[in-house]
Amino acid sequence: MTRPLSTAARTNTATLAAWYRRNRERSRAIFDLLSEDAYYSQPIDLRHPIVFYEGHLPAFSFNTLVKRALGRPGIDARLEQLFARGIDPEDAAAPRRDARGAWPSRAEVQAFAGEADRQVLDALANDDLDRPGHPLLEGAEAAFAILEHEAMHQETLLYMWHQLPHAQKHRPSGYRPRVEGDSPRKEWIEVDAGVATLGVERGSIGFGWDNEFPAHQVDVAAFSIERHDVTNARFLEFVDAGGYGDARWWRPEDWAWVQRAHVAHPLFWARRDDAWHWRGMFEWIPLPPSWPVYVSYAEASAFARWRGSRLMTEAEFQRAASLTPDGRPHVHGVFDFSSWDPEPAGSHPAGRSAFGVEDLVGNGWEWTSTPFAPFPGFRPMASYPEYSADFFDGGHYVLKGASPATARELLRPSFRNWFRPHYPYVYATFRLAKDRG
Repeated sequence: MTRPLSTAARTNTATLAAWYRRNRERSRAIFDLLSEDAYYSQPIDLRHPIVFYEGHLPAFSFNTLVKRALGRPGIDARLEQLFARGIDPEDAAAPRRDARGAWPSRAEVQAFAGEADRQVLDALANDDLDRPGHPLLEGAEAAFAILEHEAMHQETLLYMWHQLPHAQKHRPSGYRPRVEGDSPRKEWIEVDAGVATLGVERGSIGFGWDNEFPAHQVDVAAFSIERHDVTNARFLEFVDAGGYGDARWWRPEDWAWVQRAHVAHPLFWARRDDAWHWRGMFEWIPLPPSWPVYVSYAEASAFARWRGSRLMTEAEFQRAASLTPDGRPHVHGVFDFSSWDPEPAGSHPAGRSAFGVEDLVGNGWEWTSTPFAPFPGFRPMASYPEYSADFFDGGHYVLKGASPATARELLRPSFRNWFRPHYPYVYATFRLAKDRG
């Protein structure tokens, strides 16, 4: 028998249920962008076909909260298992299958999703989800995990959609990419030596993923960092200088990837009518010189070597991204689904950090040179124990900040993203850093 909820608990459950509804509405709107013939397509070879994700989002929420945390029976064991978990982008073999033969019909997927949504919403609205001592419900962990999980996957969906032919997407009436403006001038900012706090103390925030805990401090030597991200215009200099054909700028494993995959320019670029274009979400756009370039870690680090610089570390990002000069969190920038594509670098000066560095939060995740690893005292979270631990392999690198498709709820200083160095699809940019003598 469920115990009566306090006024505070009822308020919290109403907030969680409203958040879930917002998530589901946004996910449905994202799927509604596609034409019917795109449903079983696989725009990225290293990801599942699109059909998987329409089932995965409600399945993960149902499996985590209703089945595991609350111990209730399942809906359809086959579909719950089929849609249980995505894959690591390096595992190219896992998603390859006969999509129409291996996956259910869309009507079946949507019927399953509807029932999962009904039960999840009922639990969010009516159950006591904050139970001290419960492995999955202490601090309502399972509830927050499913909510942030869907928000993160919405960004995955959008960068997948970015790789689809424009004919398979419905262009919104208000789609007008912001392309005006010249590439900002190169400018270095000096950051004095100091202490950076990585992570956050357990219990000090309402929810965080296991890799965010616990907090610890790192001494950071004085360094210089560029005010702006590297733009398309600046990266074009590397392309025109033959950077993709010169092994000097690439780590051996990255050079092997460039040759094996015939990489000659950023994935979001294409040569059309003898000119460079950007693969916009709904149309080809003449390459906007002022937009931050979106590249893989391998490409970012090669450019940095070519320029006699390097990528920043996670600790350097944390120090450079200190709060805005008035001490408030970042509230201005290109994030929270505010744009289908990037915007010119430096478009939101009110969001610059206390050091004057622009776009550290928004307009593209920032590659760092720090391998993704646990903080001292790490322990896996009960509701999703494999979330981080499966990727502490030395082969992933930390990204910080946010992209245009990063939900506002994820814009906390301790949040960490990570990808393999050759994964080129994510909305990820970079800026140069260098040591100070």
